[in-house]
Amino acid sequence: MARILLGISGGIAAYKALELVRLATAAGHAVRAIQTPASTRFVGAASFAALTGAPVLIEEFARDPARGAFPGQPVPDHDPLSHLELVANADVLVVAPASANTIAKLAAGLADNLLTSAALAARCPLLVAPAMNDAMWLHPATQANVATLRDRGATVLQPGTGRLASHGEAGTGRLPEPAVLLGAIESLLPGAAPPSDGRQPHLVGLRVLVTAGGTREPIDAVRFVGNRSSGRMGFALAEHAATLGAEVTVVAANVALARDERVTYIDVETAAQLQEACAAAFERSDILLMAAAIADFRPARSFAGKLKKSGDERMRVDLERTPDILAGLANMRRADQTLVGFAAEHGEGAIEHGREKLARKRVDAVVVNDIARADIGFESADNEVTILSARGETHVARASKADVARAVLDAVLALRAAEQTSDPAA
Repeated sequence: MARILLGISGGIAAYKALELVRLATAAGHAVRAIQTPASTRFVGAASFAALTGAPVLIEEFARDPARGAFPGQPVPDHDPLSHLELVANADVLVVAPASANTIAKLAAGLADNLLTSAALAARCPLLVAPAMNDAMWLHPATQANVATLRDRGATVLQPGTGRLASHGEAGTGRLPEPAVLLGAIESLLPGAAPPSDGRQPHLVGLRVLVTAGGTREPIDAVRFVGNRSSGRMGFALAEHAATLGAEVTVVAANVALARDERVTYIDVETAAQLQEACAAAFERSDILLMAAAIADFRPARSFAGKLKKSGDERMRVDLERTPDILAGLANMRRADQTLVGFAAEHGEGAIEHGREKLARKRVDAVVVNDIARADIGFESADNEVTILSARGETHVARASKADVARAVLDAVLALRAAEQTSDPAA
């Protein structure tokens, strides 16, 4: 089992770190805790010491009775420097909760307390779990600091959305739940495998690209060829992926829905614009969820102004095929990417058409729904789908699109787990 060095910074979410320690030690991991002085205003050192079975360090120059050893390790016969010895013995350094102040220090490379000094000396993986008020999380300085840490190789989790510590406030900034935190920690350990013991799965450290909505192909400045997709399914997928810890980007085609502060949105109108946005984001993505309803045809010619009525009873619009964006991305894919297509089929033969699409587009899964039904699909809050892959098919009975999104992402996690298990180099 692993040696986890847990850093706790100041914030009301420090109480969740106690549950993280309980879960980690119950799973057989050895834990040492470092607290910033501010964190002791929320949870005392005695609580962490009782749960870890080891001394808790706060002051940088305080003597460590365990001399840097974790529970189960032999104690050295000399007094080493705590900030060096602790991280030298650790398999992973976790900062949870990580306040805006501590994140800023980590990004700047400051070492003004024991926790930041240990982080600067750490050669093991660093996982940072932010927790703060939503105004602080969304501030450009915090976002820039998070980007800096990610660029250096740190895993920075997406905070959750919901009620915050300040009375009556809600938003993005909640510390992820302890079970999710533990799953994220274990994913960073040497030889890590996806959780198989009932703990919540996660997408921590992964980048998810989602397309949502329906493209509009202009006939003139007023009229267009389009469809009735609302974007609800794509947005539900993005929100759940963010909840599971992923860094999520949505290419949104004409979607008029509320936005999730954890998600990055790129607004487009046409298939060509969606293709360009996807091509730019695809290379750095680990998972593609192609839920947008992309027009198969567009006017061969678009007029800059508004076409006026004439004496003719009919107007002819010549259509041309739009590019097959999903197939094009599949041709660019890396071996470690997971691609999921969506097929809106009408009536009989939906599953057969979905299987043909699965093979033709060379994707990992296709999610099929029958748009002939008025109670699901376009413009509806519910959906009913069948998820097709080389491993078989999974039917998801009618449910909210949020619940369908969970089922789709469960299938994605299962596909990725199977790939890792079958790959001897994984």
